[in-house]
Amino acid sequence: MWGNEADRKHRLEEILQREDDVESDNDNDSTPNTEDKAKSESQEMDEDLAAAQATAEGFCVECKDQESFFSCEQCEEDFCEVCYAMLHRTGNRVRHIKKEIFKPNGKSDTLAPSVNGASASTSKGSSLSEETLAELPESKIIVSSGSSTFGDWVTRRSKYIPMRLDLTERKLLRLLEAALNVSEYTDKVDILSYTSKAKRIIHQIKDLCAIISGLVVANDYRRGQELFADKTFEDNEEFFQVIFEIGRRHKIMNPEKMRSAYGKLMYLLMDSTMDEIESTLGFSCVIPIKTVYSFLEQRDGLEMLRNDLVADATREIIADGKTRQQIQMEIRKKERAIEQLSRKYSNENLSPDDIKVCLYSIGDNHSFLRTNRDPCDKMLKYLSTFFHPTNIEEGFSLAIQSGRQGARLTHNHETQYWYINQTLNLWREIAHEMFYLWMLSDDDMLNNDYRLRDTGQGLQRLQSCPAVSKAMHTILHKAQQKAGYWVGSSVIHLGDSNVPNAFMFIDKYNQVARILNPIILTLEKIEEIAKDEGIHAYIRDTFGGVTHLRKTIVCDFFRMAFDGSGADNFFSAGSCIDGRLTSAWNWCSQIEKKSFFPIFLLTAIEF
Repeated sequence: MWGNEADRKHRLEEILQREDDVESDNDNDSTPNTEDKAKSESQEMDEDLAAAQATAEGFCVECKDQESFFSCEQCEEDFCEVCYAMLHRTGNRVRHIKKEIFKPNGKSDTLAPSVNGASASTSKGSSLSEETLAELPESKIIVSSGSSTFGDWVTRRSKYIPMRLDLTERKLLRLLEAALNVSEYTDKVDILSYTSKAKRIIHQIKDLCAIISGLVVANDYRRGQELFADKTFEDNEEFFQVIFEIGRRHKIMNPEKMRSAYGKLMYLLMDSTMDEIESTLGFSCVIPIKTVYSFLEQRDGLEMLRNDLVADATREIIADGKTRQQIQMEIRKKERAIEQLSRKYSNENLSPDDIKVCLYSIGDNHSFLRTNRDPCDKMLKYLSTFFHPTNIEEGFSLAIQSGRQGARLTHNHETQYWYINQTLNLWREIAHEMFYLWMLSDDDMLNNDYRLRDTGQGLQRLQSCPAVSKAMHTILHKAQQKAGYWVGSSVIHLGDSNVPNAFMFIDKYNQVARILNPIILTLEKIEEIAKDEGIHAYIRDTFGGVTHLRKTIVCDFFRMAFDGSGADNFFSAGSCIDGRLTSAWNWCSQIEKKSFFPIFLLTAIEF
């Protein structure tokens, strides 16, 4: 009724302030009608706020979406591991006595109920147990004690690596994209209307299936006749399930593809999972995404992943700084490993070509990480190379002050240095676990109800994200544990007006590489374009040389892209987890105003 919790608090303060103003202006002679109205409105707000802040039994009183693990004798409240460590890390609370809450059946999988349709997503910094960190199946940490090997690591990770599409699946993908491009699903469904939404959903789903059917017939008449002649959509349930799964799988491996079509696809599948819709349609549109692990498991080939040759067979060959002879030697080594594995582990259910596709899919995962995770590592290297947390070079201070040059935060040089360092490390961890997060977001979107709400950016599907929220808490805590202490807020927006659903969350963090890569490529190409005498003279006279230019670009990015700007309130920007990315977007939108923008044009880099 009143929006999110922050909005309710703000609204309550306004009502109480207005009531005080009325009393003071009228010297306690306000009319009964005005006073009663203010009191009733205030009372209603109190009830709403109390209901929103209520904590489900067995869950942390602080974050409300994690199971309680410790009970504090002095506070007389129950906390999860994270919140207890955060609230009791300093001051008198350090001496508080904690008691572990006994759970006879082990840790429950039940998740906290949502607050206003969205799960609470506030995270506090702390150290985590090894068991909690182990929940991340894509963790890059490989224990060298003998308890964990590369084979164990790649086996866990393969559960979330989608299979590469084969030739037949790519043909179906093109048909699906063509159908989604002409579909007006979200335009017809996600609107405020008094007509039956269920009827509109069913009509639009059948309309899309009809378009796909027509395209199949037009592409291959004989195949189309076999599928659709004298048959209903229910008779071709498997076909539609497969083609929709292909689209979901392709998007995970290629985030830059299907930028508009994927949203329509996921919203259609979200609606199709509703009980009333599925019963009326007569068939289900959703099946699990095909992964390397599930593919091999069905064909008794999981043993292949534990072979040491998998590391050579899936290694990405990068030419940077290598001679042609070294590159050729690595290629031959990789090809030999692929051939040996495909011959050794093939069986009646698993052909050598199938094994090769699995190995290529794992290799695609490595390529994804290089493109999306490694830019964070490179920016961290630039940060440590050009700047020092305590020694400040003249003209290259990272300090920012709220109100100056659009900044929303106030940090001295050292604080800003660690703020940037922690943010980039967090982005790196998110990119490293992106496949895992994507699978969880797919599950959240297809298994939770949503509400259509105006978030200030149009009508959006507001939906809780319990699985993604839990994983993000673990990733954030892992980053906080590495940092030792945390600069700024640790609030994670999920299922609210800022990040309405898991699809928006995934799309948001897929932009990290699109932001960082152009900057990195420009910095790497400056020396190359400076070989031209005219450009070299321009760089020398305007920026003081190549090194000085690089420092200028990096310093501006580190200051202005991490200043908490980009929104009109502190709930949408600031130093929260998502606000850090919002301010980086804001910097990119103003790149044309920078003095060094011509350098980006000269290196042919565009955002």
